[in-house]
Amino acid sequence: MSTRSPDITIIGGGVVGLSLAVGLLREGRSVTVLDGPDSDHRASQGNFGLVWLQGKGVDFAPYAHLSCDAVAAWPEFASLIQELSGTDLALRQSGGFEFFTDAAEFAEFAAGLKQQQSFLGNRFSHDVIQGDDLRRSHPEIGAGVVGATFSAQDGHVNPLRLLCALRRSVAALGGEIVPGARVTHISAAGPGFDITLHSGERRSTERVVLAAGLGSASLAGILGFQTPVRPQRGELLITEKLATRLPFLSSTIRQVDEGGLQVGGTKADAGYDDSETLDAMASLAQHAVTVFPALRDLRVIRAWGALRVMTPDGYPVYACSPVHPGAYLVTCHSGVTLAPLHGGPLAHWIDNSAEAPDLEAFDEDRFALSCAA
Repeated sequence: MSTRSPDITIIGGGVVGLSLAVGLLREGRSVTVLDGPDSDHRASQGNFGLVWLQGKGVDFAPYAHLSCDAVAAWPEFASLIQELSGTDLALRQSGGFEFFTDAAEFAEFAAGLKQQQSFLGNRFSHDVIQGDDLRRSHPEIGAGVVGATFSAQDGHVNPLRLLCALRRSVAALGGEIVPGARVTHISAAGPGFDITLHSGERRSTERVVLAAGLGSASLAGILGFQTPVRPQRGELLITEKLATRLPFLSSTIRQVDEGGLQVGGTKADAGYDDSETLDAMASLAQHAVTVFPALRDLRVIRAWGALRVMTPDGYPVYACSPVHPGAYLVTCHSGVTLAPLHGGPLAHWIDNSAEAPDLEAFDEDRFALSCAA
């Protein structure tokens, strides 16, 4: 069975793929999003919801600039998505902390922010705060915290609400989302592509964007891409709702708009095992209590593990196929922070227009060059 041919088919219906769809639809392209089955590993359903600049690109200036552009564009992007979907994303960009209980890690991170500052100049602001100074302004912070860094540009959104709002936005703009669409094969067909689904259905398209996260691994080679992606497990605790607002936001402890806390920050190379572990849960709970001792009696109501999408160097890949013109690979692990880029300027890159951002530093050729060196 064949169906109509859109201008662009996006394989992947997470935050990255849907943001791309919004941007392309706003440029007047017809777009179909093929969203895999619920059994797929879905980073968009397990992320922390941060809109974060601190520490992004401390050793890679192009990523520092990319992240800075995206963070600055978030208010306008949130307004657009809220208007299209009727959904409040609960965006808050009132600043965020990185807390440290190890002096060496604190010093290393502060040095990294100094390097990031050298890349971004007055586009980035941050403070490095020693533990005793921190407790003078925030007496509720635990004695085990040796210091913190703070950036007024950091913030967060409700990530599940964002995912739902992006789906509604794609529909409002006239895009098609096909649920349960597991792609088994892609082949070049003249100037376009034929896509075969697990169901046996065949779809044709003029151009194709591979944005399926970990699901991209089995399809990338078919289109001539070489970037290996790997999973990295992160685990989260969700607490009962607090009667009062938490007096800070950090990259590991955040209060969602409904009132409960998310506690996260673990990293483990565990393959495709996304189950939660007792050791990680205990470590997260201990971290939260060390930072903010008043949390010690708070009840945990849920816990889960989720898989991040990691490239070899941890930075995004924006690549055009070297053998199949019209095929693109987009993959990253900061899909929430980078959503305004994906939902805007990246459409010009896919269209190869004069307004396209310079993404040469994010091509997958950098991995081949690294190996050759």
